[in-house]
Order: sequence, then C-alpha cells, then structure tokens
Amino acid sequence: MTHYTRYTDNIVMRYKMMRRLPWLFSLLFVFTAGASAQDWIRTGTGLGVEKVRLAAADFKASTADPKNPDLQKVFNDTLFNDLTSAGIFDMVSKSFFPIQQPGTPQEVNLGAWGNPPPNASMLAFGNMGVTGSDLAVQGWLFDVKNSQSPQVLGKQYRESASAESARHIAHEFANEIIYRLGGGINGITESKIAFISNRTGHKEVWLMDYDGQNQRQVTHLGSIALSPRISPDGTKIAFTSMGSSGVDLAIWSLELNRRVTFPRIGGTTSSAAWSPDGTKLAFSSSRTGDPEIYISDDTGTNLKRLTNYRSTDTSPVWNPKTAAQIAWVTGRGGLPQIYIMDVDGANPQQLTEGGYAVSPSWSPNGQFLAFSWIRHYGPGAPGAQDIYVMDIASRQWVQLTHDGGRNDFPSWSPDGRHIVFQSSRSGGDQIWTMLADGTQQHVLTSSGHNSQPNWSWK
Repeated sequence: MTHYTRYTDNIVMRYKMMRRLPWLFSLLFVFTAGASAQDWIRTGTGLGVEKVRLAAADFKASTADPKNPDLQKVFNDTLFNDLTSAGIFDMVSKSFFPIQQPGTPQEVNLGAWGNPPPNASMLAFGNMGVTGSDLAVQGWLFDVKNSQSPQVLGKQYRESASAESARHIAHEFANEIIYRLGGGINGITESKIAFISNRTGHKEVWLMDYDGQNQRQVTHLGSIALSPRISPDGTKIAFTSMGSSGVDLAIWSLELNRRVTFPRIGGTTSSAAWSPDGTKLAFSSSRTGDPEIYISDDTGTNLKRLTNYRSTDTSPVWNPKTAAQIAWVTGRGGLPQIYIMDVDGANPQQLTEGGYAVSPSWSPNGQFLAFSWIRHYGPGAPGAQDIYVMDIASRQWVQLTHDGGRNDFPSWSPDGRHIVFQSSRSGGDQIWTMLADGTQQHVLTSSGHNSQPNWSWK
C-alpha cells in the first residue's frame, strides 16, 4: 500500500490505488503541549469547571402493573448512564444512597442527601408506572442544599408503555437536567452516530444512538459505502459509494429510506461534508486530474473549485460556527498535513507540521480541530496514530489517545464535550467515544468491523 492510499480520505485508500506518490519523510514538529495546554483545552470545551455532585435515585413504581419492573430497569439504567456520560457531573455512587429513596417531593429528606455519605448538591428522583397502554413518568430535580426552595425542575411525561418509550423519556429528562446544570447547553442524549459496518457482509451505512444502543442498518446497497456524514437537519446522509461505475458521492434520505438523486461529479469523488445550513457540500474530486477540493449546492449544482495545487487535497470540513472556513488535508508539502482556508479558497494556512496528519473534525464552537496524527512518521519511528485536539488560534495541541492501536476519524458531539472515533486497540476496528479531554474512553460497537463514525449536528 502506498503512502498516497493511506491518506486519500483515509477511506478510498483501502480499495483503489489511483497512483503512487513517494512521500518525503519529515520528522519535524513545532507544537508542544504540556499540562497548561491540557487545562486550557479542557476549559475551552467546558470541562474545566468544578463538577456538580449529583445523585440520581431510582424512580419508584407508582402503579402495581406487572410491566413496571422491566420498564423501571430500562429507565433507571438509561437515566444514570446519560448523566454519568454527560461529563459535567460527579455522580454519587448508589451505595451511598439513604435506605429510603423518594418518589415524590414530599418524601425527600434533604439532610439525608445533602450530608455525608452522599453529600450531594443535586438530587434527581421521581416515579413511573404503567396504566393501561400508557407509561406515565414524573421527575424532579432538587437542590438539596437549599431548604427554602429546593425544586429546580419538575417534568411529566406520558408515552406508550414500551422499553423504547422508557429509554426516550429517560433521555429527555436527562437532557433537561444537563441543560439546567450545564450552562444552557443541550445534552446529547437524543443525538445519533452514523458509521460504516461490514457485519452483514458488505460495508454499509449504519446508525446508532449516542450510547451505542439501537444499532441499525441504513443502506442495503451490497457494495461499499464509506465516509458517512449526517446533514445538519438529520434527514439525510451523504457518503462515498464505491461500485461498478466508480467512486462517487451518494445521498440517502432517512425520511424516504432510499437513495436520492445526486449527479456524478466525474473522476474519483469522495469525503463529502455538509455546510452548517445544509444547503452545500464540500468534497474531494479528481475530475480534472489530481484530487482537489470543491463545493456545490446539495443538489450537485453550482460546482466551484477551491484548491488548485498539484497534490492530493481531501477530507474537507466546514467551520460549523462561522461557515466561513474549511479545514482539509493536503499533501502539497510532502506528507499529508491539515490546512484551513476561507470558503472561497483564499488564505490557506498550515496547522500541523511534521508527521502524518489526517481526518480533521471541527468543534461546534469553531475553536478547535480534532484530528488523527502520527507525529513521528517513517520506518522504525516511535509513536502511533492517535487523536489530537488543536486550538486553532494559538496552535496549541493536546494528545487524547496514547498508543492504543490505530486511532482515526474523530467526530465531535453537538455539545462539544465528547468525541467519537475509530480505534483498532481491541483487535479489529471498532467505534469508541470519550470526553473531549480524553477521559472516559469506552467502546460502543463489538459486532463485525466498524469504522468512520460521524456524530449528528443535534
């Protein structure tokens, strides 16, 4: 496999070698990051503040229906996991809980929760029960240190009595708590992750909930689908399709559950990225010879070329905050590096220097880029392919993964507090997630080989 095929979108490379390009080895790197940079990155992603100490009591049954125990378990497990995964709470262990747990405000003993051993600042609690075909849930959030006016939040929900509904209500209630206590930023409990899986024998586009639940196949094309990108409104997925007619872009409508028309651009066309308003696509195409960055309307019309350099240009991503800049990967200096440019192609600037840098992903606030980087690249060079985050203004960076297999394709969560990525640390490629400071790394997939994750915009 050539160096070229290792970085052309980090995707098409495994299947089609377009030409050989002998990269010049370069081991120079100029950016350094110590503890201060790590703290700065944490602060920038909203993780540098003191965490709220939160207790989440199991919701009590409010009826005697036999379906209650199973639905209670689904709800309680989902709520606790959502709040733990949020990254902004110091969750109180359930082993510290008082024996008597409340189901209504009248049953709350503020002192029992606010003093040791729980020593909580906030308490989430409530009740739920099946009546006929409905599941009714009441939930509260109390400030247990405020005896005069403890209630922060009170919500009621009613849906059909099913495990899916119990999960959905738990997600909604968790999101309310995260929004109230997390600086007015919506949680990610109802967000989705698109990815590629070969578990059915072909590489197809799949979707799952943010926590790895409800993994389901989207496309059934029987060919090779790569690099899925969810549209900002969540109704479409753009991806690279490799079939008998070549390598080109495709769009799948989640509302119609079918592929929709998108014109053939010409050459090898791959690595689509949506503009923040969902009306345009940026992508790489070799329609004029070597791969260059283009933008077009989401219908494939009004094609405009942004780069014009005899090298490989690929993997564009839009600044989601301003829509005025695009980051991309280029080999114009030798090994692939990450650059940014204005959306009209002007003012290109190199961000990484040295090693082998690919797969940029822009944070929702437009301040950071996550990417995959082999800082020491070449025969016998130490180091591995790991995920990094860079502050664009200062060029400071911090390493988030450390020598745990090959780590690639980072993608930010819509709240900017999490990153999903692909890793081979457990053998074959699987989808992993972590907080944006690199902590709480855990795997989301296990069946087959799963890769190239993309987090929804909301």
